Amino acid sequence: MTRSMESPLPNDDQAMAQAAAWVARLGGDVAGEDGVEFDAWVEASPGNRAAFNQAVLLVQEFDARAGDVLAELDAIQRQAPARPPAARRVRGTRDGRRASPMRWAIPIGGVAVAASLALAVMPSLMGSATVTAYATGKGQHRHITLADGSTVDLDAETQLRVSMSRTERRIVLGDGQAIFDVAHDETRPFVVQAGQRLVRDVGTQFDVRQRPDQLTVTVARGRVEVEPSAGAAPGKGVLLGPGQRLTLDNTGVGRLTVVDPEETFSWRAGRLVYRAQPLADVVADLNRQFVEQTEIADPELGKLPITGVIVLDNPRAVMARLSLMLPVKAVPSDKGLMLLRK
Repeated sequence: MTRSMESPLPNDDQAMAQAAAWVARLGGDVAGEDGVEFDAWVEASPGNRAAFNQAVLLVQEFDARAGDVLAELDAIQRQAPARPPAARRVRGTRDGRRASPMRWAIPIGGVAVAASLALAVMPSLMGSATVTAYATGKGQHRHITLADGSTVDLDAETQLRVSMSRTERRIVLGDGQAIFDVAHDETRPFVVQAGQRLVRDVGTQFDVRQRPDQLTVTVARGRVEVEPSAGAAPGKGVLLGPGQRLTLDNTGVGRLTVVDPEETFSWRAGRLVYRAQPLADVVADLNRQFVEQTEIADPELGKLPITGVIVLDNPRAVMARLSLMLPVKAVPSDKGLMLLRK
């Protein structure tokens, strides 16, 4: 497996200004001449990619906490001493801890302004927290050690943002799956935010899998509490112990089962374990693990249940073994493979 790139917080103000401009210019679409220029800018300096990733994360954080950010900006504006307009245009201001938003007031679009405003005030709102972003692509697994000694294993196509402050250790898990082995620290809770739920650690090892339609939390050691996050529909927290799994759909309906955690953790060793899982779900998991993609021609085929262990060597070998278990066959397609009924 190849290793993904860690994206630490960049310190280069110029790179961040350029990154904010690129966020506004691209608007999520890297194509055509813009895509060529963007690729050239990324390759021009080792810090540019990290700066761009951080600008995107800051815009997302700004959107989530816009009220707090604007209140902080208003406080900064009231406290700042008056200066002649010419001085502001030439130099901008700095209060010793963060850049004034005036130095970012450049005509590069609303998204870039949001990124710059977040840069100006988010550190103070987060209690001097340090934020690090991680991501894995198709077939990539990543083992990381956090500053507190906790470790995290990232599955393929997983996005993770780690925020460490004096009072809290917070993980924001995007779409993906990760195993957390948490170092005990009574003074700083360890919280994983996955969609509309918070997974609060009580000193343990656990797996969190976040998908658009489902969240699962599986505990191997210790205990965790799963509760609604701020802004989510109210609900009761659920305390999980070793060998328990909580499955929540996107409406908040949950199901608690007893499982073997080692089966859940087996993806770290290149194996996926299924018990009566629909073929469609299995193929979706496999498409995260391989660049070559597999499609199912008939939706009814996707309902076929699978029980067994799948070794993640290569997609063609996997599909050949699946064809021995199910009435399906794999044929080449534009994307890779197509599953048809035998």
